[in-house]
Amino acid sequence: MSLSTTEPSSTGPDGSSATGAAGGDREPPGGQGPARARRHGDLPIHVVNGNIRMGRRLKDLWTHRELLVLLTRSQLKMKYKDSILGYVWSMLNPMLVLSIYYVIFKYISKNPTPDFAIWLFAGLLVWNLFNNAAMTATTVVVGNAGIVKKVAFPRELLAIATVGVALVLFLIQVGVLIVALAAFQHTPAYLYMTLLPFAMIDLIIFTSAVCIFLSAVNVYLRDTQHLTEVLLMAWFWSVPIVYEWSTVGPKFAKHGLTWLKYLYVMDPITPIAMTFQRAIYGNGYVLNGVHTTLLPDIGFVGYVLALTAVLVASVALFLLALVVFGRLEGNFAEEL
Repeated sequence: MSLSTTEPSSTGPDGSSATGAAGGDREPPGGQGPARARRHGDLPIHVVNGNIRMGRRLKDLWTHRELLVLLTRSQLKMKYKDSILGYVWSMLNPMLVLSIYYVIFKYISKNPTPDFAIWLFAGLLVWNLFNNAAMTATTVVVGNAGIVKKVAFPRELLAIATVGVALVLFLIQVGVLIVALAAFQHTPAYLYMTLLPFAMIDLIIFTSAVCIFLSAVNVYLRDTQHLTEVLLMAWFWSVPIVYEWSTVGPKFAKHGLTWLKYLYVMDPITPIAMTFQRAIYGNGYVLNGVHTTLLPDIGFVGYVLALTAVLVASVALFLLALVVFGRLEGNFAEEL
């Protein structure tokens, strides 16, 4: 199957043509190898074209959506290869984490927020999808060097497939959260639940953009995978998941740093996490007759506007990531 990420070109006086992997051959000592054969027209060159127009690149991704499903399944199988319990591990892990959070924040640190474990887990759903996909995507092109050098296909699908894997794990964690909501007898905010599909679209597009960018850059700068791990750790603490927005927002205003409050919420992950928390946990609680607000009181329309802004930014970043990937993938074979 011929994919549009490549275009054949032939060399040599006899004008012969065939198919080969771009940059996949190295000339052995003495000059008696494929590279020398190409110079004499015995073998052609298959050139990776990094200058494909954006419309064509997007069309390729849509045309090969079935390949995306196959790549996602393949990565899932590799993740649980030789595992007896398989997908059960993906359910046991969030169940254990939720139980630990409940014990720590209720009995050890004695956090006054009722059902704080629900609040925390609602935000972690968003972060885990983003973090798992970004960490895996950083090395996905390098890890699949064999097919990248030998098979012509939209290489961006490798990065997007990591988002697909993270999405499957996300759905498993949602099942655990539903059980927890029933166990705690906690009622979500049904009106704001309608915003969750919108928030998911934002999250998937933004995560895909980051994954495509990191997967391409790491081919040339292998330290990217280690730098990404450090940056993601710092990034996590900049998102109000472990702590409530109410603990930082008023402090910015108190010290005359209102502008920093707006800069804080410009992080695309923050509005998405807040939407999940608002829908699943709620906006606050009443304890001993005192009402405590945990999130900005911006109303339903405010969340819609915030998610719309994230969507616009995420689409722009996704297109930019495709441009960067297209510029870099031409020399993937040589670098790998």
